Amino acid sequence: MLLTALIFFLILSILVLIHEFGHYAVARWIGVHVEEFGLGLPPRILGRKIGKTLYSLNWLPIGGFVKLAGEDEAENSQKSPARNATQSVAGGKVKSQKQYFWARSKKERAAILVAGVTMNLLLAIGITGFLLTQGVLEPSGRVRIEKVQPGSPAEMVGLQENDVVSSITFGSSDPLTPSDTKTITTPRDLIDTTRAHVDEKVTITILRDKREQIVTVTPRKNPPPGQGPLGVAITDLELKTYAWYQIPGEAVRINLLRAKDMFTGVGSTIWRLVTLRAPSADVAGPIGIARVTGEAVKFGWKAVLEFMSILSLNLAVLNILPIPALDGGRLAFVFLEKIIGKKLRPAFERSAHQIGMIILMGLIILVSINDILKLARGL
Repeated sequence: MLLTALIFFLILSILVLIHEFGHYAVARWIGVHVEEFGLGLPPRILGRKIGKTLYSLNWLPIGGFVKLAGEDEAENSQKSPARNATQSVAGGKVKSQKQYFWARSKKERAAILVAGVTMNLLLAIGITGFLLTQGVLEPSGRVRIEKVQPGSPAEMVGLQENDVVSSITFGSSDPLTPSDTKTITTPRDLIDTTRAHVDEKVTITILRDKREQIVTVTPRKNPPPGQGPLGVAITDLELKTYAWYQIPGEAVRINLLRAKDMFTGVGSTIWRLVTLRAPSADVAGPIGIARVTGEAVKFGWKAVLEFMSILSLNLAVLNILPIPALDGGRLAFVFLEKIIGKKLRPAFERSAHQIGMIILMGLIILVSINDILKLARGL
């Protein structure tokens, strides 16, 4: 339990740090003053000022933030009389109003806003790429026997581990009556076919040591729990390795497909909430994510890394959504400013983000309560 908690906190900290570092690095590169770089949300535990930036550790371990000069106080900053006048920020000196976020061009502000999402996306792709160098289990299009249960029909007819099931022929034993053959390419093909023909003799074509063999077996009707009609454990996953030049493109492809599924899932969840229906059971908050972290730990470091990659991508997908308080919401205000041709009232934008944050915190609480209820029910 303690190990799971530590790994969960470590993963969350890395994802938040890499996200906020994106905002921080691009803001510094463009020339916007960074007032505070915080891990966690206030109230503050401790902080240390290095140069003109305060680096802080905060009590609520559910995120982080980078506070830019002129981001939350744009209305006051815009009242300054001269663009190049010296301004006081967080106890230090800012040489020019150009060091305020609001004073930068729309492209520069957009670059700062998308930097966090970009860093999470790059982290996800990087982890995926590393895992590809280790070899990954992928559907192979063929079904291999992993284990044969003692005393099962499979054992009695001589089926062995690593046999590849290529097809099943079933039908009348009368040679004048045509039979049917089912090509087996997925575990579901084998499971459904044997269940549909219990207590019937079927002919299975297998590949063993690259040689084709045929066995006749009768799937049982009432197998012991977890064994199935034949009494075999099967898989269609095989370890695949990629050449170094294939890895970048494959890592990008995998994460784009995952992102597509995530956007679809988020859209479905939002629609269910809007229509006052319960969200899918797949939706999880911090408690649910911590629970999944524990499951990943059981499968080893590769599973933990893959889970971290998926979480990083999920953080990127959620943050780019045009919801106030998120990076995507702030980006939407920049686009809106470009469309209408003038800046929106800072007080209006600030209020929208505050309301968005309240709604997001409420959703996190509701989802966390749902996670607790699932734990209590043993789900």
